[in-house]
Amino acid sequence: MPVAVLVCFCTCPDPASAQRLAEALVDERLAACVNQVPGLRSVYRWRGALERADEVLLLIKTTRERLPGLQARVLALHPHELPELVAVEVAGGLAAYLDWVAEGTAADPGRTGD
Repeated sequence: MPVAVLVCFCTCPDPASAQRLAEALVDERLAACVNQVPGLRSVYRWRGALERADEVLLLIKTTRERLPGLQARVLALHPHELPELVAVEVAGGLAAYLDWVAEGTAADPGRTGD
């Protein structure tokens, strides 16, 4: 059965926290790759007040199997009380790239699925 690849969206309040989170997720094999997209402007309601923030968007490539661990690390490392983290399943893509994501996140390197 093929491995389900996900793209997760996570915003960080500054480049330093984005870099720390990205490196930890890749180092711990919870993500194969994390793109850091600066210059994001967010508008949202928090505790009844309209908020605006300059943020860094993280595009995190992982697998469904690794999502629980990724969520736990984001909660542990992110500076916000309630970090944005949403996951979207990849419907298609280059097979070799999707295999690379599976290999890069395998808890046991060398094992990517059956």
